[in-house]
Amino acid sequence: MNFYKKEVMKRNVVLLIATLLLSTIPAGAQNQNQDRLNAYKIAFLTNRLKLTPSEAEKFWPLYNEFQAKRIEIQQERVKLNMKFNQEGTSMTDEQLTVLGDKFIELEVADTELAMKFHQTLKGALPPAKIIRLYQAENQYRQQLLKELQDRREQRTNQ
Repeated sequence: MNFYKKEVMKRNVVLLIATLLLSTIPAGAQNQNQDRLNAYKIAFLTNRLKLTPSEAEKFWPLYNEFQAKRIEIQQERVKLNMKFNQEGTSMTDEQLTVLGDKFIELEVADTELAMKFHQTLKGALPPAKIIRLYQAENQYRQQLLKELQDRREQRTNQ
């Protein structure tokens, strides 16, 4: 019976956290698929990290801020790629060099962001859970890729 109570409590904490996190997203800012992916990721990471309520309270705001900044960097990369795809053949070597430099600046910014996040996490989570987070993020990406591949295979087999 004690195990059952713990599982119910854990599920309730995950749902509460997911609800709180998703409620901070502006309405209409993300499509329905993105919302589902975010909820799935929250549940996936929460399950893998086994966060206590106090750890979750510290962790999720830090993680959300980190992800928001990472998305900004990714959006800048997309803009640079689009610029190159649209104008690349007409760009001078000097313009291409500047574009290449901007790509590297974004890589450096992403690395610096990850390093700062890691340092901040040290004050919020024990070292083992920080490593578990990095593993869980990789597992999450692998899981998504596998599910995407499975869906593609199902479509081609139909």
